[in-house]
Amino acid sequence: MQLDFVESHRSGLPMSSPKAGPVPLRTLGTVDGGLRVPALGLGCMGMSEFYGPRDDAQSMDTLRRALDLGVTLLDSADTYGHGHNESLIGRLVQERGRDAVTVATKFGIQREEGAYARGINNAPDYVRSACEASLKRLGIDTIDLYYIHRIDTTRDIEEPMNALAGLVRDGKVRHVGICEASPATLRRAHAVHPLTAVQTEYSLWTRDVEDENGVLATCRELGIGFVPYSPLGRGFLTGTMTSTDGLADDDFRRANPRFQDENLAANLTLVQALESIAREKRCTVAQLALAWVLAQGDDVVPIPGTRQIRYLEQNVDSVSISLEPADLQRLEQVLPSDAVRGERYTIEGMKGVNA
Repeated sequence: MQLDFVESHRSGLPMSSPKAGPVPLRTLGTVDGGLRVPALGLGCMGMSEFYGPRDDAQSMDTLRRALDLGVTLLDSADTYGHGHNESLIGRLVQERGRDAVTVATKFGIQREEGAYARGINNAPDYVRSACEASLKRLGIDTIDLYYIHRIDTTRDIEEPMNALAGLVRDGKVRHVGICEASPATLRRAHAVHPLTAVQTEYSLWTRDVEDENGVLATCRELGIGFVPYSPLGRGFLTGTMTSTDGLADDDFRRANPRFQDENLAANLTLVQALESIAREKRCTVAQLALAWVLAQGDDVVPIPGTRQIRYLEQNVDSVSISLEPADLQRLEQVLPSDAVRGERYTIEGMKGVNA
């Protein structure tokens, strides 16, 4: 699940003036020449739930501005708002035309209305029915990038992958992706049908994919693009959060282990250490964090989330921030990969992760 919704980048730090220029393109995967997308996408989950009340008018304005800025890769899922998120993007497609948007969405998580608890379903029949339902809500004939959202460990990965291969043959899906998969699962899935992208949490404070589980290296070996969700640490790497007191009652972060008590206090010191580097680069802490993710390779396309235009524009400006090797080394020193306190999900949220 894409969980990086940012409602504030205020940091008191000097900022470079907004550039609002076109976002450069990157290529995900190698299937049919790969999928050409902007270097920065937009995670849309928070426009529907998990981070307080939704505002469709505000979200639509932000989606329109995203396209104007060249942020045409929009990331959704059928579970976000129980279909609401896909319907929102469908309205945008109807306004701007199919060619204006690269649609990425997902299947596999099933939840009751209003509940966080989830089941995982990768059954072949469900793959096809979920795809048909998403296509209808989106108002399109073909999904550009269709992910397995979470992996059902009770069945072989070959089953949903064969179903996805069938959807590609039928013209209902252009490219196939998978989320939060282990290297072994990636290899098996890729052998059935080439994967274009793997979506996994990745940021300065979540770096399992680098060494611990080998996901990033496996993607590069197989020629699979990498799409980091939560590149701003669910808003923590904006440098603006000091407690959960101001969050909405239903905000996901209230229960997240990294935002709890001693963990929160320890993690705050890490973010504070980023501020001096951000000052030198004349950017916000959030922009510095995004620039770090973008600097990890041309096969990396982060998808930060926001429903406000001003924060979208700030995110886009991170594309123009250049980090030298010395900058990257300093960032490694002030926020090493093993320094963050707390698990990245609750036990319930870890279902199907690194499966």
